[in-house]
Formats: sequence, C-alpha cells, structure tokens
Amino acid sequence: MLSGEQPHPPRGGRRASARTVLEQVHLAGPLSRAELTRLTGLNRSTVKGIVDELGAEGLVMEGAAEPRKTPGRPSRVVRVCSERLAVLAVEIAVDFVAVATVGLGGTVHRQARVSRSREHLDVESTRSAVRELAASVIDARVPIMGAGVAVVGIVRRGDGVVRLAPNLGWRDVELASLTRGTLAALGVDCPVWVGNEADFGALAEHRRGAARAHANMVYLSGEVGIGGGLIVDGQPLVGAAGYGGEIGHIPVNPDGRTCGCGGQGCWETEAGKAALLRHAGQPAEDPHGDAVERVMAAAAAGDEAATAAVDAVGAWLGIGLAGLVNILNPELIVLGGMYGRTLPAMRQPIRERMTRHTIGPTAEGTAIVAASLGLDAPLLGAAEFALEPVLDGARPVPLVDA
Repeated sequence: MLSGEQPHPPRGGRRASARTVLEQVHLAGPLSRAELTRLTGLNRSTVKGIVDELGAEGLVMEGAAEPRKTPGRPSRVVRVCSERLAVLAVEIAVDFVAVATVGLGGTVHRQARVSRSREHLDVESTRSAVRELAASVIDARVPIMGAGVAVVGIVRRGDGVVRLAPNLGWRDVELASLTRGTLAALGVDCPVWVGNEADFGALAEHRRGAARAHANMVYLSGEVGIGGGLIVDGQPLVGAAGYGGEIGHIPVNPDGRTCGCGGQGCWETEAGKAALLRHAGQPAEDPHGDAVERVMAAAAAGDEAATAAVDAVGAWLGIGLAGLVNILNPELIVLGGMYGRTLPAMRQPIRERMTRHTIGPTAEGTAIVAASLGLDAPLLGAAEFALEPVLDGARPVPLVDA
C-alpha cells in the first residue's frame, strides 16, 4: 500500500502538540486560537506558544478572519502558509499520468496531466512523462519536501517496489528509487513514498472529502480495473507487507473471464469499465476517454443494451460490496472514478444485490455516496502522505532568504 522510505514517527511532548495544532489548521482551514484550544484540548498558553513557534518556522500565520455579518470585531485566525513549501504528487494510471505540487492546506499550486495510449505504458515511457510533467510544475523558489506516487498496482511497503501492476504490464519495478533518480536529475533531492492509487484515494477522501467524519469506510474506484482502499478505525488497512486492499481481485464468479492478474472471475472482470462496455456492445478501446459517458447517455435515453449494461454492472458491484460490508461493517462506502459518475443510475441494482447478500445488521446505516474529490483523489492522497513528515516536524523546512 503506502510504501517507499519510511515516514518519520511522530515525536512526543511539545512536538506532538505542535503537530496537533498544525494538523487542525491544515485540514480544517483557518481557525481562531479559541477554536484551536477547544479542538485540541490544549490550554490557551500552550496554543499561543505553539502558534508563535509555527509562525517562526513559516508554517502558519495569523491574520484577520473574513468579515462577519454580525456586529463586533472579527477574531484573528491562524492559517497555514500554503505557499511556503510543497510536496510533489504523482499519479500513474493506465490512460494518463498526472503530477502536481501541493502545499499545506491541500492547496494545489500547479498541476499537469498527459493522456497516453496502451503502447506507452512501459516503465521508461512513464518515467519520461513524469520527468516532463514534474519539470513543468516545480517552482525553484518553493522547496519540495517530499514526493508521493500513486500507482495502479500492488506496492511493497518497505521499499516502494511495484510488485505487480497487471493493467500496466509491470512486475517488480523499483518505482521509489526510479522516481528519486528522476527528481534528482531536476535538482530535487527529497524522500519518495509510493502507494496504490486507491489507497491514496481513500486517504484523501477520509481526510478531505466525503468521508471526513467517518472512521470506518470503503473507497472504491473504477476505471480500467477496480481499486479499493479501506479505512478501519481511522487508519488505513495495509496488511502485513502492504498488499492489503486489492479488492478488485476478489473472486466473485468462478466461471467468469480470465483477469489481467492471471486469476479467473475477479470482481473487476464483472464490474469494471471493460464489463460495462462489453455488455453495452461497445468496443473495449476508449481513445477519447468518453465511452462510459456515452453508455450512460444511451441508457438515460432508453437504449436497451446500455440499460442492461448499467443494470448488470450495478448488480455485480452490489454483490462485491455486500461481501465487503459483511466483513467490515463500514459506516460509509465512497465510490470514485467511473462509479462516482454512474452511481445515480446504478444505485438501485447495487442496493438490491446488497440487500439480498448482506446479513441484515451488517448493512444497517451503511451509506453509499460519490467521492467528492473526483479524479484528483489519488493525487491529493499522495500529497497528504508526503506531507506527514512536515506535520510531524521531522523534516525541517529550509529557511527563506531575506
């Protein structure tokens, strides 16, 4: 799951309190000192001292709040210095590569994306795309504190090696090391962490999106395959070696099609994008990236094949989700990628199958919603992970020349 160089562990004492304050402002936005005191449980003098220290490091600043409509002087608020530093976020998908620089507060400074065909999925072509995109977004005036790379594959936690990415045709690719070398050639020396794109998507939706108030959630992203990320009791479920969460390869149909992973009847063969297009009688190739939208439009217009495709994929989606609900009993299921876009049309067949296949109490209160961060969720999740050492104070921020 989340891999590469190991993040620095949180420090104790004063540094832990400083992280608590900085994280609140990083995630919630501008807050007054009184609000920080209430939210953190720290006393007022401690909050004041920490805010002053973080201000001296250039991580936060105090200023006037937005004008109020009610009488009285507005409170001064603490906000992050979103332009002070950045991390590099990279997403390597099947049909595109994206790179962004992201600051504290989740502020995207610059972002670039390039589409690609199946003929250019090899490692060197991918590395070249990352290099060109990174060069276009990096600002030499803003220090890069780290890099997070989201990839559609199974990643070893300890060293950022992509053990298997069937939809890319990769096996045992040392992606963290390669990315460090790519950035070094651009004059950037920073730690690199690599993770599965759906795991990073789950992290982003949990911290900044549709699942902010939920400690137990399932994030499901569907495009070429099915990616999944699991948050249990507020923490990512990673497994012993970091390979946990490969829910797209749960076997759901023993008589089903052969999957790109080598298995048979994997969930993504029945509920992925290829299945939707197949049921609708559409070509598997999608050179313009609009095939799903065309099927959904046809279904809305009453086309029988498109309607049957939506119902079939929705039913298989519900079957797989029923299994996850029986195991995990989540508060929330967040659907991203094409599932976020197709949820209104698929909600009924999803719910019908979930009702049929879940044990009554396990699904009580489980809501299903579309992801709120859209296609940027994995990119923002990669940035969040790379910002962790900054929040912990474990990676000092370079001083700014006067």
